[in-house]
Amino acid sequence: MEYKSPVYNVIAVPIEKVQPNDYNPNKVAPPEMQLLYESIREDGYTMPVVCYYDKTQDLYLIVDGFHRYRVMLEHPDIYERENGLLPVSIIDKPIDKRMASTIRHNRARGNHTVDLMSNIVKELHELGRTDAWISRHLGMDRDEILRLKQITGLAALFKDVDFGEAWQPEDDEYEE
Repeated sequence: MEYKSPVYNVIAVPIEKVQPNDYNPNKVAPPEMQLLYESIREDGYTMPVVCYYDKTQDLYLIVDGFHRYRVMLEHPDIYERENGLLPVSIIDKPIDKRMASTIRHNRARGNHTVDLMSNIVKELHELGRTDAWISRHLGMDRDEILRLKQITGLAALFKDVDFGEAWQPEDDEYEE
């Protein structure tokens, strides 16, 4: 029999039939949760929630995607737009393998490197995007954007920044 990845069988499941697992150690900070909401609001659900289907309870137990699930629960606009249906792909594995799968999914997400993020900020700036736009769409605060701009070292990134008057040395202090 030929193997077929679960993602090829995504189904729409009423969110009331989906339950979180009780072993996921992953936590998401409020700013990242807000960014996830913005992502789902702007782009829709682009990744299904991975679940195990428990036939005895007629429930879908989350293996990966708890925070995507939470967005629908906590944001009526998303719930209404999606008609209360969550995209789900199903894996059929015993609990030990589901636990391992949860950890693999969490750890495989990786981190953004500073150099690549600073290049993205630079490119967005060159495309005419303001700091406010970058902040709103990438979930960054002004200080983070400033630090990333500083890394690129391009003066053009600071052309719209108002600087205060700095201390100026007296001319005779540096005469030789």
